[in-house]
Amino acid sequence: MRLFVAVLPPPHVLDHLERALALARAGSLVDEGQGPVRWTPAGDRHLTVAFYGGTPDGAVPEVAGGLASLAAEHRPFDLALRGSGLFDRRTLWIGCGGEVATMAALMEGASLLGTEVLGRTDDRVRSRAHLTVGRVRDQARRQSSRRREAPGVTAVTALSHALAVYEGPAWTVEAVHLISSELGAGPGGAALHEVVETFPLGPVAG
Repeated sequence: MRLFVAVLPPPHVLDHLERALALARAGSLVDEGQGPVRWTPAGDRHLTVAFYGGTPDGAVPEVAGGLASLAAEHRPFDLALRGSGLFDRRTLWIGCGGEVATMAALMEGASLLGTEVLGRTDDRVRSRAHLTVGRVRDQARRQSSRRREAPGVTAVTALSHALAVYEGPAWTVEAVHLISSELGAGPGGAALHEVVETFPLGPVAG
């Protein structure tokens, strides 16, 4: 089972972001159906806390138990989607504002749990929470390597700059989610994400 841990922004936060994306890309190359960006489905957008990858079924209860304990150590906290960037001319992302230090601590704890239980380390640095909204298609990046200013990549860069001033509504993070991801099983060949278990933040009542 391919697993990751995530914070899921509520629908009104994702709706606000979707409207901002639609306005920013309207009339540009990135707004075309077969344009340079493959957009992530709005319903799959999340803030990755930790990525565990392929996980044996027998290890899932230990992972879940560790996440339950970790979540109980952290109180609910506030976040807001804010700003934008482009990783390696490949990944278009929206950043976070608010209580980001609490989010970073949660990410560190969940990553350490993966190392302890599964014996592997996530090589990707996750000290800065972000939400992926799209990925530049391989063809657009290959064109960019041949031509200094490929139109597709230039359009994505301009979109990232336009979204740099974006700020969405704040919300309170009250839980983290263990999510399974089946590559290619979702609509249009996207990954299919399903929540395996949810872990409320804060001490257990009683």
